[in-house]
Amino acid sequence: MTKVNGEDTRSGNRMERFQQGVRKRTLMAKKKVQNITKEGVKSFLLRNFFVIFTGMSALDSKASGKMGLRAVVYYMSTTIIAVLIGIIMVVIIHPGKGSKEKMHREGKIVQVTAADAFLDLIRNMFPPNLVEACFKQFKTNYEEHVHHTHDHAHDDSNETSVLAGIINNVTEAVGNLTWMKKEMIPVPGAVNGVNALGLVVFSISFGLVIGNMKEQGRALREFFDSLNEAIMRLVALIMWYAPLGILFLIAGKIVEMEDMGVIGGQLAMYTVTVIIGLLIHAIIVLPLLYFFITRKNPWVFIGGLLQALITALGTSSSSATLPITFKCLEENNGVDKRITRFVLPVGATINMDGTALYEALAAIFIAQVNNMDLNFGQIITISITATAASIGAAGIPQAGLVTMVIVLTSVGLPTDDITLIIAVDWFLDRLRTTTNVLGDSIGAGIVEHLSRHELRNKDAEMGNSVIEENEMKKPYQLISQENENEKPLDSETKM
Repeated sequence: MTKVNGEDTRSGNRMERFQQGVRKRTLMAKKKVQNITKEGVKSFLLRNFFVIFTGMSALDSKASGKMGLRAVVYYMSTTIIAVLIGIIMVVIIHPGKGSKEKMHREGKIVQVTAADAFLDLIRNMFPPNLVEACFKQFKTNYEEHVHHTHDHAHDDSNETSVLAGIINNVTEAVGNLTWMKKEMIPVPGAVNGVNALGLVVFSISFGLVIGNMKEQGRALREFFDSLNEAIMRLVALIMWYAPLGILFLIAGKIVEMEDMGVIGGQLAMYTVTVIIGLLIHAIIVLPLLYFFITRKNPWVFIGGLLQALITALGTSSSSATLPITFKCLEENNGVDKRITRFVLPVGATINMDGTALYEALAAIFIAQVNNMDLNFGQIITISITATAASIGAAGIPQAGLVTMVIVLTSVGLPTDDITLIIAVDWFLDRLRTTTNVLGDSIGAGIVEHLSRHELRNKDAEMGNSVIEENEMKKPYQLISQENENEKPLDSETKM
């Protein structure tokens, strides 16, 4: 019996060492993939700005204005619909029923006010230094200031008793103590990370200027087009490791979870509620919207996006998925490059349907956990702030947790309770990123359908300009051109 127990112990130790080895190697592989991905994301973002340059310069201001208006209307409409779906789901399912003391907390939340977050968004739109914007973005920091105040006590009592004298002396001594008052003061600061919003705003403005320069801007337009193509080929090399990288990124996250039991009870219901809301938006709302506007089969269109959706699921970053999204839309679905080069980079920056749905749902879930009944006005406030916060969320992993503070603060909910949902956020973040990428892609298809007349007119103008350019040439230039074109034909006939 002792021998059997000893063998079981040795077997258990071997299994434990094996599990530790697998965990260690998986986390090492995940770290290496993340390091490579960081460099890849920088290349992706750099390419996105050249894409916007070339896309906007290929359109005049009138056409791009109409296209931009359609894109913004689509973005706002789908975001509001997503918020409403999230609110309806959390009210119907009511996943927060119970006590929050039984729930597991994880991580730490940095406090931020809604006003400062909004002002940070405005400041980031207009970066003072474009080079710095490639690796830093503006963010308000908070410093703790301690104010010393003196409160001198005085007593006009004419009591002459010994007890009254003692009381007066003690009161005066306590009153003369220095009181400290702590106050959080906002100060300007910066955090590491690409200021995507500022670079997108600059790229759109610069591209419009190049487009309005007509012939004078052709050389610059061709330069950015060539640069964009060169960077795309470089990015294509990085994407070869994508399937393996996605595998290790997800496996690493699963291995990091020491206690799988924390995902139970209320947190499990919360996870299911978010998944149902995202599925309704991604599988029902967006395809129906595409079908009603374009009268085309949405599932054929979504089928062409499969590679981009899988990449979004693995990387949990809509910005890092952009090169694959470009490829899927342009090559598989045949969407015009002038549309994708404008709609997709802007959409990856400000169109976050999944994030908006998640933030509205999570805010009401936290209210339910705290047994707080929200009135209609507070729910409307959550809807508005969730929509605004999703626009300000960066296209990077778990950016929604940062903007979640704004939503909770707007209705007076405890921001510390965000730690209740961090345990499952790594998984939900991947699902909402996939929803974001799908929303951007369907938006590109809808905007192309609505802008087809402007695109045809632009193509016709480009054709006429080529004809006029040929007519302006001297006759002997045209004759020499024809002779050069005929030379290969003559050599072929001789062969």
